[in-house]
Order: sequence, then C-alpha cells, then structure tokens
Amino acid sequence: MAQRPRTRRLAGWLLSAAFAAATLSLARLVVPGWAATPGGEAAAEGGDHGFLLLHQIPGLEHALIHVVGAVFAAIVVAIVAWVGTARIRSGQASLVPTGKFDLQTILEGIVGMVLDFSESIIGHDGRRYLPLLGTLALFILFCNLEGLLPGFLPPTQHLGTTAVLGLTVFVVTHVVGVKANGAGYVKHFLGPIWWLAPLMLVIEVISHLARPLSLSVRLFGNMYGDHQVFGLFSSLIPLVVPVLAMGLGLFVALIQTFVFCLLSMMYIAGAVAHDEH
Repeated sequence: MAQRPRTRRLAGWLLSAAFAAATLSLARLVVPGWAATPGGEAAAEGGDHGFLLLHQIPGLEHALIHVVGAVFAAIVVAIVAWVGTARIRSGQASLVPTGKFDLQTILEGIVGMVLDFSESIIGHDGRRYLPLLGTLALFILFCNLEGLLPGFLPPTQHLGTTAVLGLTVFVVTHVVGVKANGAGYVKHFLGPIWWLAPLMLVIEVISHLARPLSLSVRLFGNMYGDHQVFGLFSSLIPLVVPVLAMGLGLFVALIQTFVFCLLSMMYIAGAVAHDEH
C-alpha cells in the first residue's frame, strides 16, 4: 500500500512530461519560425534562425546566439542551485531523504551520481573535483536542454561553446597532474621503457592534444545532428512525431552530458595517478 502514492506521483510526472512535450510541439506549429531548422554555420555567421526568444531582449538583437544562450544557461544553473539549496542553507533540510520529488531531490541525485562516479574513477580524492565536474554536468545539461524549448538553440550545437569546455578540461587536467606528481608528471609522457621514451613522448603529446578536440567535436556533432533531425521531423510531420523526437532529444542531451563528464573524470584520473615505474 505504501508504494501506491509513489506510483501515482510517478505516473503523474510522466503524464505531465508528455503533456509538456505535446504543448511545446504544438507551440512550434502555432508560432511562425519556431519550427525552423537551425544550422551550425548560420549560427556562427549570425544567419537566420527563425524566431529566437533571447534575440527579443533589447540590446541582444545582434548578439551571438550561442554566447547569449550559454550565459542564459549559466544564470539558470545558478538560480536553480540557489533555490534548490535554500532549505539546506536555512538548516531546515533533513539528512534523511524525504522521498519527495522536488528540486532539492533532483539536485541531490545529480550531485550524488557525479560524486559516486568521480570517486569510483578518480579514487578517494574524487570529491575534490566535484565542484568542477558537477558544474560541467549541470551547465552542459541545461545547454543541451535549451534545444528542446521553442525559441531557443542549444549553445552546445556551436563548436565555439564546446571548444571552450574541452579546453577547460584540458587545462585543469594538466594543472592537477602537475600538482599531484610534481616534476614526475613528465614520466606519464615517457612510458615504462627508457629507450622508447622519445617515441612515446611524441605519441603522448599528440594523444593529449587530441583530447579537447575529441571532447568538443563529439558534443558539438551529436547536439547539432540531434537538433537538425528534430527540426526536420517537426517540419515534415508536425503532429505526434515531434513528441517522440523530443523524447529522443532528451535522451541525447542526458547521454552527451554523461559522456563528457565521464571522459573528463578519466582524464583527471590518469593525470593524478602516481607513476610506479
């Protein structure tokens, strides 16, 4: 009997999500330009995207939409974090989970998952990198989800946004590697066999330089492709199918956030590991 209220709440949330997806799909039909298919090249050159809500704000009519969208996502993340932790700051939050499906529970679930993965991959020092990894997870997730809202474009479908994220992970990886190993960090690039060190150095340098490129192009390509597919199906089959496409878009947004953060954890783990050779 105790499971029935939870089952009903879950069913209610699923129905609400389906209703919201249907409403957003209809909004793309009713409002002209909201179903326009955006392009990555057009985004970089300030081309026509159809109706963009952020461009309706005075002073932002000619701003780069991916920059404005990224700033908007950062503001939303800050507000969500502030509101979601209000009870904790006031001392009213209970240490025992209440079982309520609210904003605090969602944030605790995200932070807990990031912490669990970071500690299992990086080790007992994984908690030290939670602020970076948690911020990346929330920011990338909200940027990806912007593409599901009418009048918005996901900032992560622009290579400039993903390149900055990839370079951030690249710089942090080597900074923490030097702090953890000192001058011995160079041994990570030389390999275990001394007479192969010159060759290994070249290979490792190329491998490390390719990491930010891999992170940025993977995220950019998947989000750009997903948004193109969504726009195409919305214009060809405007009823029912866009709802399914939004479900696929939500799945892609979650998976790409997870993959980016997982690879970041692996890079940090390799950098802070102590060379035993």
